[in-house]
Amino acid sequence: MTDVLVGVQHRDGVRTLTLDSPANRNALSARLLAQLEEALRDATSDADVRAVVLTGAGTVFCSGADLSERGAAAPSRMPAILTSMVESAVPIVVRVNGHARAGGIGLIAAADMAVAMDASTFAFTEVRVGVAPAMILVPALRVVDRRFLARATEAAAVGLLSAVVDDEAALDAWVADQTTAILQAAPGAVRATKELLRSLPALGWADGLAGAAATSAELFAGAEAAEGMDAFLQKRRPPWDTTA
Repeated sequence: MTDVLVGVQHRDGVRTLTLDSPANRNALSARLLAQLEEALRDATSDADVRAVVLTGAGTVFCSGADLSERGAAAPSRMPAILTSMVESAVPIVVRVNGHARAGGIGLIAAADMAVAMDASTFAFTEVRVGVAPAMILVPALRVVDRRFLARATEAAAVGLLSAVVDDEAALDAWVADQTTAILQAAPGAVRATKELLRSLPALGWADGLAGAAATSAELFAGAEAAEGMDAFLQKRRPPWDTTA
């Protein structure tokens, strides 16, 4: 039987995926990546999932590639995984439970939000073994200034992280606050916002405003907006707000 290297838990609309290979510091082996790709695909295509949390077991979030596997099979899955995270209509929050190296930084950069403890460190360690952080730089350069990549310990200041907290309890509290906010938001509006955040930076001013105006008009005329506005005026919860 195949070992479970990516744990899956679902509660109240939140799907938590846990890199669960602490013996090798959650290294990105071919089996772990295969399970992560499947788990992300299942989570982001499930209508009952409103938010995804990605974290790790043990004291290290992810140490990067599994160096005991020298073939191309493991890295070849990374483009699909990173693309699925960036293009996901479901918000993805990374709970960085410890240090992050190499490919682990790519997973953080591809998410919508990320939080880490102030003791966590970040580094592109693959250069020490003769490999460049090639695929990882694609999502990383979307959120981090290239001049600061050598000083990744300042991850929050340069945009890799959304927040830095003191300890694991604060880590859990921050993730809970963010997932609660997602569950309070209208699913269609969240999907539209994610798409705008992905597409608008590549457009010029005029095209960006034109596309945004069309999206805005479509949303304002939709059933979800009508329900949301009625709920606001009537001082009641809309049906998508599943928070207590």
